[in-house]
Amino acid sequence: MELIVELEAVRKVYDSALTPALDGVSLEIAAGESVAVMGPSGSGKSTLLNLVAGLDRATAGRVRVAGEELGHLNETRRARLRRHSVGLIFQFFNLIDNLTALENVAVAAELGGSTRADSIRNAKDLLERLGLSEQLKSFPARLSGGQRQRVAVARALVNDPPLLLADEPTGALDTYSGEQVLDLLRDLNRAGRTLILITHDPSLARTCTSRQIQLNDGRVAVDSIAATVAVR
Repeated sequence: MELIVELEAVRKVYDSALTPALDGVSLEIAAGESVAVMGPSGSGKSTLLNLVAGLDRATAGRVRVAGEELGHLNETRRARLRRHSVGLIFQFFNLIDNLTALENVAVAAELGGSTRADSIRNAKDLLERLGLSEQLKSFPARLSGGQRQRVAVARALVNDPPLLLADEPTGALDTYSGEQVLDLLRDLNRAGRTLILITHDPSLARTCTSRQIQLNDGRVAVDSIAATVAVR
């Protein structure tokens, strides 16, 4: 079994916090899994995502992603890992307002090392496959929420990462658009990409993933694959 994410006794403490955001979390996620990370506000979900994405550093413990131990990488190498191995999808899209849909995707490809011509071609192909052939030259403000999220998915996919991290990807969408995005994420997982979905919605987690992890107070309380872990 190939592991794409490993956390070993991970602890994260923010300077101003009285309690740790993560407190001794250990997890293994295999390549190709679909995993939901759930929990109430303040349980550590976003902190976990930021550590796996290399956007933040653990205070203690080990975080390994796609064969790289993140604690051993400088900021440049962590950014390179994100560009090639991790696709990030956010609740509020995080698109660049003054770039068209095509440009938003192409710029991610260029940052990943593709030429301008290849970046445009690959971005156009992805957006057309996602049903956005008529919106290539549209700016984000002219797109619906569902369209903006599909642009964000295309941006996350353009460098062909094996791992997708989706942080409440349907939270800002209406029901129909949300279902479209979830169908897309399921299809991507079935095609072999690992999916880690951050959500507060247990029903969404059950319909979209095969494994659910519950965080409480920065600790793993339940893992539907492993045994239930008592929070001490």
